Amino acid sequence: MGMLPYLSQGRSRAVNAENPTGEKGRGGMRESVLGPSRKGSPCLKNIRPHEEIILGEMKGPGVITHIWITVDQKTSPSECFVLRDLILRMYWDEEVSPSVEVPLGDFFCCGFGRECLIDSSAIIVAPARGLNSYFQMPFREKAKITVESQHANVIPEFFYQIDYVLYDTLPPQTKYFHASWRREAISRTGEDYVIADRITGQGWYVGTYIALSVLQRYWWGEGEVKFYIDGDDRYPTVCGTGMEDYFGGSWSFAVQENGKTVEKTYSTSYLGYPYYSKQDDLSKSPYYNDDCPPMRGLYRWHVLDPIFFDENLKVTLQQIGSGPGGLFERQDDLSSVAYWYQSEPHKSFEKILDREKRKPR
Repeated sequence: MGMLPYLSQGRSRAVNAENPTGEKGRGGMRESVLGPSRKGSPCLKNIRPHEEIILGEMKGPGVITHIWITVDQKTSPSECFVLRDLILRMYWDEEVSPSVEVPLGDFFCCGFGRECLIDSSAIIVAPARGLNSYFQMPFREKAKITVESQHANVIPEFFYQIDYVLYDTLPPQTKYFHASWRREAISRTGEDYVIADRITGQGWYVGTYIALSVLQRYWWGEGEVKFYIDGDDRYPTVCGTGMEDYFGGSWSFAVQENGKTVEKTYSTSYLGYPYYSKQDDLSKSPYYNDDCPPMRGLYRWHVLDPIFFDENLKVTLQQIGSGPGGLFERQDDLSSVAYWYQSEPHKSFEKILDREKRKPR
């Protein structure tokens, strides 16, 4: 906030369904039953299965400053994972391989195809499914943002706005925003889960989102988050003390209520544990109940404490638990998003998992 009086002067633009090119003086032109410029086309309609839509294609130099999106989270009782079925991609300049490729919900810290409230500096999710990103995303020549529907049904409505600023030039050391998604439906005993391992070049790591479905009993969060920086081999340079510690909590996020241990969710500027559920609240049936493996969503933004790298970076998470017998190696279902800035070119990401393999448990 203190820097607001000292901003470099730019030219503000916005892309949405009514002005998909972001042209100056051409916003809100569409006509409705109320007349010209009265909410004529506020959203994209009827996105078909396997259709990929260009949300915005902007010429630079510029910086995307804010993205807002909202969409229904289900289209029928059986098709209730819209937030996992839509793939968000971003391309900078003339690159062919995306710098961002993440299921829509997971990018906004809403894993499992479920919404939750997020109150942080980088990602905000407001009622109901108001998905907001404040990650700054520079581009020199061009930016392209797309969404691909891998959902089985037509998506009736998709609302969005991309705010950006055009500049005459960007500083030569400006880095590009990246984000990638991974999942292991069953982690391997004694092997660290890999959050990211194809990061090469110079840059800094700025965030982690984890969506964890626990498959074993007892406490799940003893695993350490490790950062292997610039050629680290067997041991990392930065290593934490446990999963709940990395996400800012302690002692298993627990309090005692009526003789039971209860985990407490929270959401803050730079870290949080905003989501916990063990019920499927989007599917109802007279033949089965709503139980499902406990789901937990956690985020950490390395905004004031970035992880810098000059050559390469690998980020991992141990799957270690604790129970009556002490520490033990766990197997759980993990999904993750890694967020970072780096110089281009970047290494192409591994092919994102098929829709069926992305489905939450």
